[in-house]
Amino acid sequence: MEARIFLIFIICLYTTINTCSSSSDFVEIVPVKEEAEKVQVKVYYESLCPYCENFIVNYLIDVFSEGIDAIADVHLFPYGNAKVNSNGNITCQHGEEECFFNTVEACAINTWPDVHDHFPFVFCVERYLYYGKFDQWESCFEELSLDPKPVKDCYSNGLGYQLNLQYADLTNSLEPPKKYVPWVVVDGKPLYDDYIYIITNICGMYKGPNLPKACFRCLPNPLGGPHDRVIPLHPVTYADDSSSPLLSKLRSSLMSFMFKRNIAAQKKVAHNVL
Repeated sequence: MEARIFLIFIICLYTTINTCSSSSDFVEIVPVKEEAEKVQVKVYYESLCPYCENFIVNYLIDVFSEGIDAIADVHLFPYGNAKVNSNGNITCQHGEEECFFNTVEACAINTWPDVHDHFPFVFCVERYLYYGKFDQWESCFEELSLDPKPVKDCYSNGLGYQLNLQYADLTNSLEPPKKYVPWVVVDGKPLYDDYIYIITNICGMYKGPNLPKACFRCLPNPLGGPHDRVIPLHPVTYADDSSSPLLSKLRSSLMSFMFKRNIAAQKKVAHNVL
């Protein structure tokens, strides 16, 4: 993997670099024909975590819009730092509203099992949450021409609760254990707080002969690979994090701005080299 990532880094220096960072507008997702065994990507998150929202809206979307899904299978686990109490009730880190949206997204994943069917909905909902438009999430059904009944029935008839318990078991049985969210695992290896370099890591893990063009356009990880840092460089939400949601949102937005600025600077360097 290190050799593949190094190769991508070298090519990125001498290739015109795309931003690899989508706008928050909906991007049509089209399944791409696979060529070899796909990299397995698992995303553990919670719906109202500002850094999870930011990751889904500004980074994970690129896996689909940039054609990286040709070499990767993406699996979503909307549970995060929630806890199942001794009485069976589920407590979510950001309150009952987060439990609601976690369940809605779990029901969407169950209703439309193909990631190319459910990710557009999850992305749409998270986009509204990211911009604080909580009361507009249901418009995603109309925007995507989806029938809301299966998702709403799932939420109200108890199936959503059972799905949450399944996600709780899957999240709590992770090895190594989840430390925070977003928690992204690529072919069994956690990216820790380097989750923003998800495309670079997918490309590095892929063992097929042909890499998507986006692998050579995206910003490489300047630190060389995922690290389990004592103090994460990129923002994450720990289970006991009680920081202000507003401050977390501002930090998340600043992170995206800095990342895009770094990409623009690297693009300028590549242009000058060429």
